[in-house]
Amino acid sequence: MIMAWLVNRLRSMPRALIFRGRSLVSALSCAMVKRLLNSLLVVAVFLPAACATRTASNGQTEARFDPRYLAKTEIDRVIDLDRAEVIAGLRRVAEKLYRRNPREWKKSGQSGIDAALDRLFAGSVDFIELEGRREGAAALFAFSPNYHGDRVLAMMAGLLGMVYAAFENKDDFYVLDDLNEQKLYNCARNIEIALWKMSSTRNAAGDPLLLSNELDPNHPNLSFEREFGRVIGLLDFLSRVVADKHGRTVTRFTQSLATALFLPVSALGIK
Repeated sequence: MIMAWLVNRLRSMPRALIFRGRSLVSALSCAMVKRLLNSLLVVAVFLPAACATRTASNGQTEARFDPRYLAKTEIDRVIDLDRAEVIAGLRRVAEKLYRRNPREWKKSGQSGIDAALDRLFAGSVDFIELEGRREGAAALFAFSPNYHGDRVLAMMAGLLGMVYAAFENKDDFYVLDDLNEQKLYNCARNIEIALWKMSSTRNAAGDPLLLSNELDPNHPNLSFEREFGRVIGLLDFLSRVVADKHGRTVTRFTQSLATALFLPVSALGIK
C-alpha cells in the first residue's frame, strides 16, 4: 500500500520536476533511493504493531497510535498485562484481608482501609515496622508471635517484594527486557506457602492470626483461595511462556507445605 502511494505521488508530480533532461531516478543518487525505500519498509513493518484498538463507551472501536509499541513485541505486551493482573489480584486479596481483620490496619495508625492499601501499594516495600525484612523474611514475620504490628502489611509486603523481583522491578517491558522463568515459578510456590500459613497459623488461644477463608458449611467463603489461585496461575503461565521463549526448563521443587520454606526470588539472576 505504501509503495502504491509512492508511485501515485510520483505520477501526480509536474513533468517539469520529473524530467529535466534525465529521469528522477538518475537525478537522485542510488544511496538516497535506498534510504527512502528502507525507511518506507521499516514504517510498513512496525507501524501496524504500534497501533492499538480501543472500544469506546458507545461500543464503537477506534485505532490509536502509541509510539511505545514500536519497541514492544507481542510477548512484552503479554508480560505487561500479566503483571498488571497479578498486582491487581494481590490488591484484592489485601483488601479482603483488611475487611476481615480491621484490627490490622488500625495497628499502623491508618485512617481506613483505603489509606492502608495506598500505603501498601505505593511502590516501595521497605516499611519501618518490618525492620529491614523483605520477601520471604517479611512474609514469615507476619506469622511470628513476637510481631505485634500490621500482619496483613507484613505478609502482603513480602509477597509484593517477591512479585516485584520476579518482574525485575519493572512495570513496562520492551524488546530488550527479559525475565527469569525460575523467579516466576518460585514466586508462585511462595504464594502457595503463604496461603497455607495464613490458614493454619494460630495464636496461643487457638484462633487464626489472620481470618481468611470461611469453612462454615452453611456460609462458606473461599474467595481468598480463588483469588490466590488466580494469581498463582498467572505466574505459572508466564513462567512457561518465558521458558519456552528461551528453550529452557524450570526446576521444580517438591516440599511439604507444613515444613516448606520460602524459595529465593531476587537472589536469582537473569539467565
